[in-house]
Amino acid sequence: MRVVIVTESFPPDVNGVAHCALQTARHLVDRGHLPLVVAPATAAGPGPDTEAPCPVVRVPSLPLPGYPQVRVALPSRRVAAALVDHRADMVHLASPFILGVRGMAAAARLAIPAVAVYQTDLAGYARTYVHAGEAAAWRRIRSVHAAADLTLAPSRAALHDLDTHGVPRVRLWPRGVDTVRLRPDLRDDALRRELAPNGEVIVGYVGRLAPEKQVELLAGVCGLDGVRVVVVGDGPTRPGLAEALPGAVFLGPRTGDELGRIFASLDVFTHTGPFETFCQTVQEAMASGVPVVAPAAGGPLDLVAHGRTGLLVPPRDAGAVRDAVAALAADPARRAAYGDAGRAMVQGRTWAAVGDQLIGHYGDVLAARRPVVAA
Repeated sequence: MRVVIVTESFPPDVNGVAHCALQTARHLVDRGHLPLVVAPATAAGPGPDTEAPCPVVRVPSLPLPGYPQVRVALPSRRVAAALVDHRADMVHLASPFILGVRGMAAAARLAIPAVAVYQTDLAGYARTYVHAGEAAAWRRIRSVHAAADLTLAPSRAALHDLDTHGVPRVRLWPRGVDTVRLRPDLRDDALRRELAPNGEVIVGYVGRLAPEKQVELLAGVCGLDGVRVVVVGDGPTRPGLAEALPGAVFLGPRTGDELGRIFASLDVFTHTGPFETFCQTVQEAMASGVPVVAPAAGGPLDLVAHGRTGLLVPPRDAGAVRDAVAALAADPARRAAYGDAGRAMVQGRTWAAVGDQLIGHYGDVLAARRPVVAA
């Protein structure tokens, strides 16, 4: 199968959309298919895509105002040309919003089946950044996804939201996790001594530092005795968070084996953002054998078994986050039990397993497109 993956983000970008697109391309290659990626150009300009397992077509882009780490694709004929030159059998739209809209339009003109993957809560972002525009965001989402042959939602909460807002032909497709790169035995005592020299309980956040992530909710955790907050990631709110989270250690963006060591060296993982359609870092913490504290909203509802692998708390409630962390910090046996249960829960959620599910969805779409032959 010849698949063109049109994605709003791709490595070296570090975010959920980029990571999922990369893993999808890798799996398609592993299964003998022929993917091609179309993505916005990076800030560094033309250069080899060393992480990519397949060819990558870069479309000219500009930085998003106020958030230069995010690149927005400019109008370009390269999208349609890529579909034609690659002789695409299927178009995969990863979190379509700007570039994905052009990919969908090109696929429609060329009569190529398209699968759209819903990954970003644009309505939630509209509430966060402009305090309005939620209805307009849903109109945008609905118009893009309704044009696709199939939309894939990463969680039951996301599927419900799409169905409620009139998006047709939606199925569930979760995310995989690398249980080899992320595992409990990577726990590093030397790293722990570096991060918490007085033997503090290490409470970590991993992800983008942006308004919708609401990392400032960890301020109360920073005030707990015997607790050290460690923040991994970068983004526009980092300068303000350095003031809002006194005593926290900011490590900046980390990836690969180094990130695996950091995850496994945490005692508790926290996620604070209420707009996650899936929340990959929660799953990565579970793979690392680390108990989780997360908001009872969106993707974490599918991932965290409350009272068994972690604790779910009311969204945007800093006091609830603090109290949940304090309860786990005071109970090492409970932390260990939750961590073991979390690891066991994600063991079968490999990228290979969910990648095969995706190929199955492709097959269903292609079958539905085949003309019916009269008997």
